[in-house]
Amino acid sequence: MNPFTYDAIGGRVVFGPGTLGRLPEELDALGASRVLLLAGERHAEPVHGVLGDRVAGHVRDVVQHVPVEAAAEARALAAELKPDALLAVGGGSAIGLGKAVALDVTLGDPPLVAVPTTYSGSEMTTIWGLTEGGHKRTGADHRVKPRVVVYDPDLTLGLPPRVSGPSGMNALAHCVEALYGPRANPVTTLLALEGMRALHRSIPAVCARPGDLAARTEALYGAYLAGTALASAGTALHHKACHVLGGTFGLDHGDTNAVVLGHALAYNAPAIPEALARIEEALGTAAGDAPGALFDLAVAVGAPAGLAAAGMPAAGLDEATRRIVAEAAGNVRPPEPEGIRRMLDDAFAGRRPGPVPAHR
Repeated sequence: MNPFTYDAIGGRVVFGPGTLGRLPEELDALGASRVLLLAGERHAEPVHGVLGDRVAGHVRDVVQHVPVEAAAEARALAAELKPDALLAVGGGSAIGLGKAVALDVTLGDPPLVAVPTTYSGSEMTTIWGLTEGGHKRTGADHRVKPRVVVYDPDLTLGLPPRVSGPSGMNALAHCVEALYGPRANPVTTLLALEGMRALHRSIPAVCARPGDLAARTEALYGAYLAGTALASAGTALHHKACHVLGGTFGLDHGDTNAVVLGHALAYNAPAIPEALARIEEALGTAAGDAPGALFDLAVAVGAPAGLAAAGMPAAGLDEATRRIVAEAAGNVRPPEPEGIRRMLDDAFAGRRPGPVPAHR
């Protein structure tokens, strides 16, 4: 075995149906009596029912990719109310907004508590993102990692299949990329492979039977493992590309992940033979066809087939290529403009990735 470094990212996880009801005791353990809630109205209602007047304020406007204007408004309310904890409830957008507030050093470092209701995985990472002027800027800071994450599968039951499918593909992308990210190691590989198997089983079931709590629970478990693996392994071409596409063109994050995943894996395939073999084994697919299998799965669970169908303008392909080449410079396979443009062309048109060269 080769030497490795594993950076375990701390935090408490409370997992299982009905665990939203444990929020009061989790906040008690943090010494928090007044929280700033960051959540849309649908997710805020059950939280108010559990916490009552411990909710000192509520930020309702949750927007994808966290525009800097939205972050500024939420920070201003936090500065006014001086809560002793931040509580983000919802998908990656709500948790991303909570992270943007936690990043503000002037607020006195209130702990962030996250209750995810999708499969984004952001709650397990130190990664934050802010969008300004059509450009999404990301970074990593331990202050934004939620101190406590409460996973209650009951809260995912209202998530429609059209959202559940792409959101699950986002989590699956975390598993795939954790196998060859810049800090990948045997520990993150174990987490990623277990998460991949759980998501591959559960996401189609969730989309076929939205009320299946067992499938929802397994999907949320897979998303937890996926986020944990990615947090330590780091991101590569796939996530760099999705951040560029989402921030520049306002594309839905789940849809973008679902569309790009197979194409990014096909681009990286020549440089990751061992990881590719593990992905094939976890997915139960033929040698060389993992990129195509991921494409098929994304379409089967309701994601758009291509970037055009997801809303990307054809005129943006050149700019996207330029930005991805710059952002993904550290990728396991160097991002060459011609190859990245070909990858984007295929993703835009919704072409199924073909078999990659033999590697076993």
